[in-house]
Amino acid sequence: MSETKEVDYSLNNPDTLTKYKTAAQISEKVLAAVSDLCVPGAKIVEICQQGDKLIEEELAKVYRGKKITKGFSHPTTVSPSSYVTPYTPLTTDESEASIEIKEGEPIKIQLGAQIDGFGSIVCNTIVVTEKDKAAEPITGRTADLILANHYVNEVLLRLMVPPGLLAQGTDEEKAKAAAQKAPTQSKITSLLEKVCDAYECKLVESTTSWLFDRNEIEGSKKIVLAPAEGTKGEGVPEVGEVWGVETGVSLGSGKVKTLDQRSTLHRRTNQTYQLKRPTSRKILSEVQKKFGTFPFSLRQLEDERDAKAGVVECVRNNVFRQYELVGDKDNAPVARLLTTLAITKNGITKLGAAPELDLSKFQTDKKITDEEILKILEQPLARNTGKKKSKPKKKAAKADGATEEAANAEE
Repeated sequence: MSETKEVDYSLNNPDTLTKYKTAAQISEKVLAAVSDLCVPGAKIVEICQQGDKLIEEELAKVYRGKKITKGFSHPTTVSPSSYVTPYTPLTTDESEASIEIKEGEPIKIQLGAQIDGFGSIVCNTIVVTEKDKAAEPITGRTADLILANHYVNEVLLRLMVPPGLLAQGTDEEKAKAAAQKAPTQSKITSLLEKVCDAYECKLVESTTSWLFDRNEIEGSKKIVLAPAEGTKGEGVPEVGEVWGVETGVSLGSGKVKTLDQRSTLHRRTNQTYQLKRPTSRKILSEVQKKFGTFPFSLRQLEDERDAKAGVVECVRNNVFRQYELVGDKDNAPVARLLTTLAITKNGITKLGAAPELDLSKFQTDKKITDEEILKILEQPLARNTGKKKSKPKKKAAKADGATEEAANAEE
């Protein structure tokens, strides 16, 4: 009878956090590997294929023998300099398959794994350089762009902490801090615009952070930065939630345009429709089996040519949602970051994130001087519980096997 009990999929269930963390460890490990593949002259489609292969290999190592779904929460995407949205070209399109990475351009890498429907998605922006020039500092407007996005992300993460959660002092002082209202989304945008102003950059319009849930990466709450007309966010972050927090910064106006290229990234909706074409029904069945309701690339389907034909009917009847390719309106370079985080009683726990930025590598004469922003940056993301500082070297040494250990702990 116990098997029929409703399973608690919230963060109150330790298994949920373990699955999120295991998926995040895989995402971070593959992100690092894919970053190493991004060198001048490398073909984007081949990097995406290799990234997907690595995710599958890492997933095969965890929760072995368990009846638990494992897969992608996001395919490997590599977006060129001025692209805003994730880009994943097809092998059967000659012009797309030939696109190569260029020296000095900021490349956005986004990917993710999921275990039992608990997905972690990560995105990082790297500046592509030849291996022998990797130690050279990055200067000029590229440095401004990367630093602006870094600090926009740091401020936004701190604004995700519910008011009073980390307050110290007397009970009265804690109660006063907890009584404060969370910043409105317009206030969040105005604060982040101050960071961008310091580096003469702009927020990318309508950059959206979403509440995550089981089998869902676009939940009931969202935070929209620099919203375009007709768009707005809804809801505030709360303890017990998992979010995908995204930032985007441009060296141009921050306005975006739809690119004249095929949409190759899709996601199944909850809409049902009696599809008429055999190819449409075939790829719907494959998507349901392999990806559930998580995003997928047409490149990941068994027959790419069938996928290109069959997806048309699926999109037209809202069985699949199509992610339009969007770029900077001025064709200016864009940087993005995406962090999957959990909000616990102790603050923000980064589940999956880009590696820490080596600030010494980026040289600019610009800096943040706004007192309000500097004060926010001084705030901690989480309460120091004193648990993580005892054996840092041992943990670092085990990083590669962490996913397997997590699975063994479950077993």
